[in-house]
Amino acid sequence: MAEERVRGGDCQGFETGEIKELIMEEKILFKSGNLELEGILERKFGDTGVIITHPHPLYGGDMYNPVVGAIANAYRDKEYSTLRFNFRGVGESGGKHDNGIGEQEDVLSAISYMNMIGINLIDISGYSFGTFVNVGAVRKGARVRNMTMISPPVAFMEFGRPAPLSCLKLVITGSYDEVAPVELIKKTLPQWNPDVGFEVIEGTDHFYSGYLKKLEEVLSLYI
Repeated sequence: MAEERVRGGDCQGFETGEIKELIMEEKILFKSGNLELEGILERKFGDTGVIITHPHPLYGGDMYNPVVGAIANAYRDKEYSTLRFNFRGVGESGGKHDNGIGEQEDVLSAISYMNMIGINLIDISGYSFGTFVNVGAVRKGARVRNMTMISPPVAFMEFGRPAPLSCLKLVITGSYDEVAPVELIKKTLPQWNPDVGFEVIEGTDHFYSGYLKKLEEVLSLYI
């Protein structure tokens, strides 16, 4: 069982005052309805965590995407447990791609999984298609503290009716990002959260090649 694997690495054998932080990154499985999804969990001490969602699977997006990894690095450095996972139909996850609809249930199931293992203070962060899915999950009642978006694909996908996203804390895009254009995001932000932080990384496009460290640095300022 996935839960047994997660709970099986308790830190033992240290004398009082010598307990050190134990970080475990491991592949896990969790249920989303009748489907089994694969993920990578990096567990820290405490009950604070983040769920990170990946870009569009029809264009090669999965939990191993470099931007997803950069997001995980930023949160890990702030002492968050991190869970990145493959949506249905991606990699070893069961099912098939569902155009961002069934994937919203995958996010809700990931939250339930984190709660089950004792991580109850949860943020969500997504990159590209992952931001679209996260917004849908929040509108379905996902219980999260904060949400961050990396390059929401507002020029490529319809995010639905305008509705406030009070948990939205930060949006990042690149100055040359044609999928998440700066000006179009600026027009969208007042509908989501007029108080949200908005950062533009100069010189990069949608893929952040050569700018991943900068992305980590900017994101870290808001975590």
